[in-house]
Amino acid sequence: MSSTISGKVIAITGGARGIGFDTAKRLIADGARVAIGDIDEVQMKTAATELDITAYARLDVTDPASFADFLDMVEAELGPIDVLVNNAGIMPTGWFHEESDKITRRQVEINVLGVMWGSKQALQRMLPRRSGHVINIASLAGEGYFPGVAAYCGTKHAVKALTETLRREYHDSGVDFSCVMPTFVNTELTAGAGKPKLLRNAEPQEIADAVARLVEKPKSQVRVTGMAGKLSQLQNILPRRVLEPIIKALGTEHILLQDIDNNARKAYSDRIETN
Repeated sequence: MSSTISGKVIAITGGARGIGFDTAKRLIADGARVAIGDIDEVQMKTAATELDITAYARLDVTDPASFADFLDMVEAELGPIDVLVNNAGIMPTGWFHEESDKITRRQVEINVLGVMWGSKQALQRMLPRRSGHVINIASLAGEGYFPGVAAYCGTKHAVKALTETLRREYHDSGVDFSCVMPTFVNTELTAGAGKPKLLRNAEPQEIADAVARLVEKPKSQVRVTGMAGKLSQLQNILPRRVLEPIIKALGTEHILLQDIDNNARKAYSDRIETN
């Protein structure tokens, strides 16, 4: 149990599975008072039972009113929110010109507007107290360029830029902003995807650990894994003639296109089309 985290009220979006669920589990183990929100009510209730929590509610992050209701519930059940983790997100794969307009719009609504609504409403609650922390789960795709997830990359670049801008805008307000940028993570989101050579996927528990470290000691951003993060930073420094052979060696140009196993990915693809 962490003395820094113990007793903090932490709300997590997309908390029914994957990174959100493991983050809730880790923070509860550290003594936090955690609430989760998710659009999948059945899975959320299952998760809440496993986590042994009573603060949970259906949350559609694309709807500001739904977000307000969720945060109101959290504060009514647990008290003023210390930390909001904007985790909910989707990642369809495939050729951009074949992606439906509906799913392109959904990515922007969930991955970008959802983070904006959450950050804005958290600020409205935290600023009067001059205390709080918003942690946004972005991706190394937020500073990279991965064929097969063009719209997703665009949304995560937006989350990274939004988080850093808010951090500077509110730097003397008592409210902190942090951005977590994971590599590919072994969750349903990457089901059926190829894997880069020479690099391993992260486990959701590693992202949960990164969030816990940020709750303990806020900083602007953290990359997971360390090796993938270092390579990601290099791509904006190295000249193209040096970078291209590295990209080719990693195989990231085709792992989300030609290497995709659509059968293995079907359950996830179907779910994000309907929820």
